[in-house]
Amino acid sequence: MGLPFRHSICNEVYQGWDFDKACRHIRETGYQGIEIAPFTLSEDPVTIPAAERKQYSDIIAGEGLLFVGLHWLMVAPKGLHVTTPDADLRARSWAHIRGLVDLCADMGPNGVMVFGSPLQRGTVGGSTREEATKRYADGLAEVAPHAEERGVRILVEALPANQTNVVGSLAEAVEIVRQVNSPAIQTMFDTHNAVDETEPHQDVIERFFPYIQHVHVNETDGGHCGTGDYDFAPVLATLRRLNYQGWISLEAFDFSPGPERISAESLRYLNSVIEDLESA
Repeated sequence: MGLPFRHSICNEVYQGWDFDKACRHIRETGYQGIEIAPFTLSEDPVTIPAAERKQYSDIIAGEGLLFVGLHWLMVAPKGLHVTTPDADLRARSWAHIRGLVDLCADMGPNGVMVFGSPLQRGTVGGSTREEATKRYADGLAEVAPHAEERGVRILVEALPANQTNVVGSLAEAVEIVRQVNSPAIQTMFDTHNAVDETEPHQDVIERFFPYIQHVHVNETDGGHCGTGDYDFAPVLATLRRLNYQGWISLEAFDFSPGPERISAESLRYLNSVIEDLESA
């Protein structure tokens, strides 16, 4: 019973836990993969030494998990910005993204990098939305060959207007993907961040499915799955019908229930939705 979805969880839920203990609990709970926020590993993630990268990779594999990829790409180090008119800061910021491509590749094969980071891509310094969006697309085009070489996919994440004014819909994200025209630059879908979409989420997924390489699940208030009123059934049914082969990755923003409850309750709820779809 159940759909052929692979489930993963974002590791910042396990704040304060040792990495190996978190990986063990994730696998014991029933997840197959772990998605990592780089700031949880280091205050400057691109400087993590090769030996330490291998250690993380070995722990993941040793606990029976797969490495899914990275998200929250620009939390650390502080002060970076990829669309600023300050050319020097912009160059340093894109060098950070290039370094994260290497980190992602070193942690495991076929990794994705979910490029949200609203505060580090929105308009600043008097830039217009169009200018900032062009700088964002140009930067992605510059790092795309390196991502292709390392086998990493950078995913443009659409974010709502209350977070950023650069790339606010999946249609805008796909336009950038088409413009860059690289297999290393794709997009993803996030149930929490799709609140500004004007069509039902299942219709948005259907329209842009060829570009969707990853899915984040959570409630629209940031809670974990099953604690709110988001209807996951149409989204999961559409992904099933279209034979989605990527990850279904839990990204919760409210950590107060604790990682044990967040991880177990979310997976149990999603599996119950899947079972209902199968039996319908």
